[in-house]
Amino acid sequence: MATEIPSPPKVGMVSLGCPKALVDSERILTRLRADGYSMSPDYAGADVVLVNTCGFLDSAKEESLAAIGEAIAENGRVIVTGCMGNEAEVIRAKFPQVLAVTGAHQYEAVVEAVHDAAPPELSPYVDLIPQAYDEAGVKLTPRHYSYLKISEGCNHACSFCIIPSLRGKLVSRRIDAVLREAEKLVQAGTRELLVISQDTSAYGVDVKHEERMWKDRPVRTHMTDLARELGQLSDAQGRRPWVRLHYVYPYPHVDAVIPLMAEGLLTPYLDIPFQHAAPSVLKAMKRPANEAKVLERLRSWRAICPDIAIRSSFVVGFPGETEADFQYLLDWLDEAQLDRVGAFRFEPVEGASANDLPGAVPEEVKEERYARIMERTAAISAAKLAAKIGRTLPVIIDEVGDADEDGDIGATGRSQADAPEIDGNVFLRNVGNNLQVGDIIDVSIEDADEHDLYGVAVQR
Repeated sequence: MATEIPSPPKVGMVSLGCPKALVDSERILTRLRADGYSMSPDYAGADVVLVNTCGFLDSAKEESLAAIGEAIAENGRVIVTGCMGNEAEVIRAKFPQVLAVTGAHQYEAVVEAVHDAAPPELSPYVDLIPQAYDEAGVKLTPRHYSYLKISEGCNHACSFCIIPSLRGKLVSRRIDAVLREAEKLVQAGTRELLVISQDTSAYGVDVKHEERMWKDRPVRTHMTDLARELGQLSDAQGRRPWVRLHYVYPYPHVDAVIPLMAEGLLTPYLDIPFQHAAPSVLKAMKRPANEAKVLERLRSWRAICPDIAIRSSFVVGFPGETEADFQYLLDWLDEAQLDRVGAFRFEPVEGASANDLPGAVPEEVKEERYARIMERTAAISAAKLAAKIGRTLPVIIDEVGDADEDGDIGATGRSQADAPEIDGNVFLRNVGNNLQVGDIIDVSIEDADEHDLYGVAVQR
């Protein structure tokens, strides 16, 4: 008589919010895989559904509540986790049938809740993943790029932000654990590592930049040491990954990573959350007001690494922002010539001290300023991209299309100035049939618009 192989319980996942939350989802799923669970791509096949929520803005909370409602309607057995988990009473008042609610990065509590809802059926026939849940395991991103989270929490007290109350103070991961995870990802096929945290520049401050052994030598728990070591990783073919730094506050030691970009160890790209430029607004935001010095540093960085791309985001309509403040920001952007810019209309966040500031900006003024900043930065972007026409740039391939009626095959990729999901693309035509997702190839740039580049692969 044949032995019946038990079917492992299945877990569905809805992951909302920022890349840091996506990494949390990957870690949770990796741990559940190690406990014998399989993953369901849809509601119908899941024994329980996890909803990893975002709770930073009211609009994000609405999206999270909508996702919880959909999961309950489609499946009925729902566990809620993530940043909105600290508002359990709000979630339970609207959805009393949820099985459990846990907060951000509470991995053990989430796993325990899943165990209670759908007990694991461990079996010698189940393919377990042996690595710890905080290292490389289940991935929710494409195989060729991976987010590498180096810390949790934040020590800043920005008046518009509640991240410290959602995720706590800065807690840095051990540098040897981060490097071990990065090495596994590269060996498994990752061609681009995206380093993320709430404050990448502060990495290791909480542990006083302690040293750990890596490859028989000591390395400090410090952003510059981490960047240097990541830049030296390679796969079995000797190929080094792109290493892209996100959420970098412009502390003085950031200057030390620019030469690494010039040497080719790091992708020449910095994501810096400037938020504003007007001194009075920065003071109200409880942000450092050193906009003039930042301009000097941008010039020095570009002198060392001419191809460096700077991305940032800005808030318009912050309480007390005057027309003069906003014009100051526009003038500063003209001087800064940032490569990629995102903008947000100020939105009150429950629990943020900025909500109590005087001088609320009317919604119609916020909209008008948002339109103006986007128009100004689009013009800067268009000019900077037009200057790349005629150059040959390295491009990582994200998607390869099907052949058209003429037999031409197109592809979509990104230059080193473009992070996935948030920046622009490079669109290629007639790439041939041997191009694979994750390949890094040389592309001759033939055209550009406000956000994207267009070109052809350089035949080798």
